[in-house]
Amino acid sequence: MRAVVTRVREASVQIEGRLHGQIQTGYLILLGIAPADTTEDAVHMAEKIIHLRVFSDDAGKMNRALAEVGGEVLVISQFTLFADLKKRRPGVSKAAKPEHAIPLYEEFMAQLEMRHVHVERGEFGADMQVFSVNDGPVTLIFDTTEV
Repeated sequence: MRAVVTRVREASVQIEGRLHGQIQTGYLILLGIAPADTTEDAVHMAEKIIHLRVFSDDAGKMNRALAEVGGEVLVISQFTLFADLKKRRPGVSKAAKPEHAIPLYEEFMAQLEMRHVHVERGEFGADMQVFSVNDGPVTLIFDTTEV
């Protein structure tokens, strides 16, 4: 499981020209799922992200976690995080098929919600337009095979 986590001042997603999800301060998370990923990976990824301390404290140091700033999360499924880039046209055979990926995408968001995080979401497989105002910018990449 891979996640690109960007600290944002605001983020939103539109589908077919309509607002589908919107947050203020928090994280825009692009989430990719591999065929070998499990529920345990979703739990682990949620735990790592929720306890990440990248929001500024009173001294201006990155020392606060999401809950400490009342942050929200916008999660967008992103199968291209597992793209094969050896050729000019990216291959996606390393990404999980929808029947495996959708339950793990939903589980990841459920894990965040169980930890009292407000979650907005895109729509799995939809053509989406994602907007964000990056804060910092602070962008981190998580991979459950490495963290």
